[in-house]
Amino acid sequence: MAQKPKALIAWSSGKDSAWALHEARRAGDYDVVGALTTVTGTFNRVSMHGVREELLRAQRDAARLPGIEVRIPFPCSNDIYEAAMAAAMQSAVAAGVTHVIFGDLFLEDLRAWREAKPAVIDVTAVFPLWMRPTAALAREMIAAGVEAHLAVVDLKKLPADFAGRRFDTALLSGLPSGVDPCGENGEFHSFVSAGPMLSRKIPVSVGERVEREGFAFADLIPAEPNSPGFPL
Repeated sequence: MAQKPKALIAWSSGKDSAWALHEARRAGDYDVVGALTTVTGTFNRVSMHGVREELLRAQRDAARLPGIEVRIPFPCSNDIYEAAMAAAMQSAVAAGVTHVIFGDLFLEDLRAWREAKPAVIDVTAVFPLWMRPTAALAREMIAAGVEAHLAVVDLKKLPADFAGRRFDTALLSGLPSGVDPCGENGEFHSFVSAGPMLSRKIPVSVGERVEREGFAFADLIPAEPNSPGFPL
């Protein structure tokens, strides 16, 4: 039997990358050997999502994936980011990785950028969720047992009190007109705590909400199943 191509999952800690992993595993075309995540070292949190590294590590463990972290400072220039990403990818290629799986849905310019950058070091970008209708996809995730919280929201598109809310059917029903159900236009980013791609549930509680640079971040905190803050 031919060996499957080795792939990394571009792992943001959110629902789209988690569902892309689920779909990739279900299709069985790749041997997913690691989760690639950009971490802002200044804060020790997942870049843009603001998720604590402790939760990221628990999530990767539950997904049965080794972590490959691209550590960047804050603030971070595009040159610094690209150099850090290139170093991580060169190491992955040396270990036999030939593909990177992304959870992007319909943003053509983002896909073009993804496809151009990995091509520099001969890695192929894969998009298992591409052009899936987002309203149906969001409900499919929820029906399959995906549990997530909104970790950050764009204040130009959603009120601050959406940060920290569960990603569920009630949330979908309450989204303002024009907001994509999967947040594909950057309206929100999430953290997945349960789902078919994870071997166990990761208990979290919702802590302080912080507004910074036009975004509202919910501090998601590791919790014990019997703690007063679990579940939220």
